[in-house]
Amino acid sequence: MTTAQARVLRTEIPGPNSRELQRRRAATVAGGVASVLPVYITEAAGGVLHDVDGNSLIDLGSGIAVTNVGNAAPEVVEPVRRQVAEFTHTCFMVTPYENYLQVCEELAALTPGDHEKRSALFNSGAEAVENAVKIARRATGRPAIVAFDHAYHGRTNLTMALTAKSVPYKHGFGPFAPEVYRVPMSYPARDGRPGEQVAREAIERIDKQLGADQVAAVLIEPIQGEGGFIEPAPGFLPAIAKWCADNGVLFIADEIQTGFCRTGAWFACDHENVVPDLITTAKGIAGGLPLAAVTGRAELMDAMPPSSLGGTYGGNPIACAGALGAIRAMRERDLAAAARAIGDLVLPRLRALNTEAILDVRGRGAMIGIEFVKPGTTEPDPELTTRIAETCHARGVVILTCGTYGNVIRLLPPLVIDHALLIEGLEVLERAIREHTS
Repeated sequence: MTTAQARVLRTEIPGPNSRELQRRRAATVAGGVASVLPVYITEAAGGVLHDVDGNSLIDLGSGIAVTNVGNAAPEVVEPVRRQVAEFTHTCFMVTPYENYLQVCEELAALTPGDHEKRSALFNSGAEAVENAVKIARRATGRPAIVAFDHAYHGRTNLTMALTAKSVPYKHGFGPFAPEVYRVPMSYPARDGRPGEQVAREAIERIDKQLGADQVAAVLIEPIQGEGGFIEPAPGFLPAIAKWCADNGVLFIADEIQTGFCRTGAWFACDHENVVPDLITTAKGIAGGLPLAAVTGRAELMDAMPPSSLGGTYGGNPIACAGALGAIRAMRERDLAAAARAIGDLVLPRLRALNTEAILDVRGRGAMIGIEFVKPGTTEPDPELTTRIAETCHARGVVILTCGTYGNVIRLLPPLVIDHALLIEGLEVLERAIREHTS
């Protein structure tokens, strides 16, 4: 790690060199591709991003929960370097290679449940979700997929149908894939109800509007990401999973953002001992390289006919090398414990902020959300949320927003972030919140 773990501001944010690159970008990059903070990065390590103007920013976003092991982690860099020198691609569907098998072996060992498992590797989370739906429909012979309010599963045609939020993800891009149905999600800060009660309402809607015998799978994020870092009330996930098991419906856990130690366990399902039939993973799996997976019960995965799953780049050997290195780092550094320690530090501090503009501070481990509302109400305040985020950005701290209503700040620091750096980033955020809510 050569990048000093310190916040350094040499120019305004973004600086002149970043602004010049942004000008060039406007001439060639599609306008539909946006960036939260248009600073151009030259180097990154640990919890710091270094930009073209000599600024060093504290990273509380991890590239949206991707660099859980930190940027340029040596456990990732060295095996990737070796793999690049050996070969970069053959296509696993043409001539296979061992590290694809090793990644699948790790997934079988790490994902919830002690049943026999199989995996297929892909490139992105959306691709993994699409393939999980394919597998569920083929294995059950049923058409319907149930998703939840506030869900986010991707931006392809099928995953847009599964995603709840219209703008910016869906508006004007239809028509969408059929046979996708939406039911209520447990949202404790807004519904205040026990998890089992909300689950019963969701199940009743499925039974009345579809009938269990038409449902291939229920697809859910154990903690919703883009929808607002919504952690369902205890009992909600187990109740949904039990209904699935009782009715021959597959339970698919989308752990693309929650997986790989982010919530203080290897997977968020582990917190309530929920064992999915299929689990989708991506983001934190490979230390920043593009890799995704569907892991599921052997009898489901093996029921797929030859060549029905795959893709030219799926399970690329370089990405697999990165994944094996990242998993090694998570295991040897006990990054699940590191995530719990981050949560133990951050959650009490944010909950101590004395402002009626905060409806809720929630999350597990190093996946934390702050929901902002207009004081004295539950009305979302996305404008306040944006102002706080922009103030943090101007002061050299990268934070992200999310939520169906655009009113949640989400914190996703690298699990290896230096303690003092995390404290400094928190202080910048706390000061911004006080300034904009006093």
